[in-house]
Amino acid sequence: MPIRFFTEDIEFSLPQKRKHQKWVAEIIREKNLNVGEINYVFCSDKYLHEVNLEYLNHDNYTDIITFDQSESEKEISGDVFISIDRVKENAELQNVAFIEELRRVLSHGLLHLMGYKDKTKTESNQMREQENAALVKFIN
Repeated sequence: MPIRFFTEDIEFSLPQKRKHQKWVAEIIREKNLNVGEINYVFCSDKYLHEVNLEYLNHDNYTDIITFDQSESEKEISGDVFISIDRVKENAELQNVAFIEELRRVLSHGLLHLMGYKDKTKTESNQMREQENAALVKFIN
């Protein structure tokens, strides 16, 4: 399956990888889009901060950075970098389970690859609605 999970500079293993791959693919197909190559890279705050500086010239910490590699509007491809440190901290702040917050961030990156934005309040609200819809589709 062209949905892959990697780690950089941390030890982390996503539980139920196959189930997560199928979940991501289902979200894409429900929008009448095709699955291309999607690489999720789990890393530390430090690593993602360096990516943020080098490629986006942003000097701040973030939970996710998405690089769209799609060659057509109908095929979703890209690299999604996720800071496990940020996800853990955000889960605690939001008082939700780590795996729920991680799935929210996984879907958030995917939604960016699908063209969703989150710069304005309206866009953020729409993004949150789509994240919630995606979370409901993952059945433990």
